[in-house]
Amino acid sequence: MPFIAFSQPEYKTVESKILRQKRDIKIQLPRNYNSNSEKTYPVIYVLDGDYLFEPVAGNVDYFSYWEDMPEAIVVGINQIGAREGDTSYDQSNYFPVDGGADFFEFLGMELMPLIDEQYRTARFSIAIGHDITANFINYYLFKENPLFKGYINLSPDYAPEMHDRIFNALEFSEQKLWYYTATGSQDIEKLHSDITTFNNQMKELSNELVHYYYNDFKGQNHYNLVGKAIPSALEKMFAIYRPITQYDYQQLIDDEETTEYFQYLEDKYEQIEELYELEINVRTNDILAISNAIIAKEKWDQLKDLAKLAEDEHPNKMIGNYLMGVYYEKEGKPKRALKEYQAAYTKEKVAFLNQDYIIQKMDQIKADFGE
Repeated sequence: MPFIAFSQPEYKTVESKILRQKRDIKIQLPRNYNSNSEKTYPVIYVLDGDYLFEPVAGNVDYFSYWEDMPEAIVVGINQIGAREGDTSYDQSNYFPVDGGADFFEFLGMELMPLIDEQYRTARFSIAIGHDITANFINYYLFKENPLFKGYINLSPDYAPEMHDRIFNALEFSEQKLWYYTATGSQDIEKLHSDITTFNNQMKELSNELVHYYYNDFKGQNHYNLVGKAIPSALEKMFAIYRPITQYDYQQLIDDEETTEYFQYLEDKYEQIEELYELEINVRTNDILAISNAIIAKEKWDQLKDLAKLAEDEHPNKMIGNYLMGVYYEKEGKPKRALKEYQAAYTKEKVAFLNQDYIIQKMDQIKADFGE
């Protein structure tokens, strides 16, 4: 029975010159981090790590296990007894001051470089906070080059003028950003009202580089909304990354304007690389989903292109030869189809494609064409 590795959090103490104190952090690495020595990973920084780390890390592990998001490194920062000082801002200009200014620099100038130095990190990073720490992560949005690509605000307790500052930063951003905020119908009344007002302002956002998401969870209060918001935020931020679902497939088939199914698949993976700065092989299930669309719409030239892609991406699996065999069958070239199926027979199975199925395909050609 194969051994399944479950990642255990690492507990570390960081000696900070900026904070002039030690700060405890937790780190969860992806399950297969040690076995994938060349792979880099997005990083999710969790403020209030003393209580937010576990729900975030658990959701990241679950979503990445099912490939609904990339594997990621999760870093939690313990702020017990320090969060008020860590998030303090000036009462005249509402920017970080004193302990808040120190913590701002600690995260950006000490902790993030340390994580980048010690672990294999991709350039895609996300910050998560709750109420006053949610407000705080937005200060990184105002830098000329924002430190984070994604901002998950859980019932944020926004400082004065923060609405306009966030809106302007997002509206005039020249890079792709993801911004999520959540409240609940039973949230603290002042926060719920303020977040609702903020969301109404964000409806005017016109910058196509920015992906903005909002949830107002019915029946959820200031604390239990977190359990719903974290998976919702991750699902939304990594929507393009997930495998093609049955819903996606049906939308694709029903869309009369979409006829270039192979291009749809290529575009999806180009976006994954561009948005998340990750290079991944095209999933075999996605190839099969697109092949079903191509066959249903009888776009045989696209099937040939898809077969070549499958062979390039997965040369040891039978899917490339199988699809090329189907292509030659449809083109009325049984000898070439039979040759492809024979090549497929010697390779690794994929989903329903196995040796028995390939034998059936070869027997059918012999019966139909006398080959």
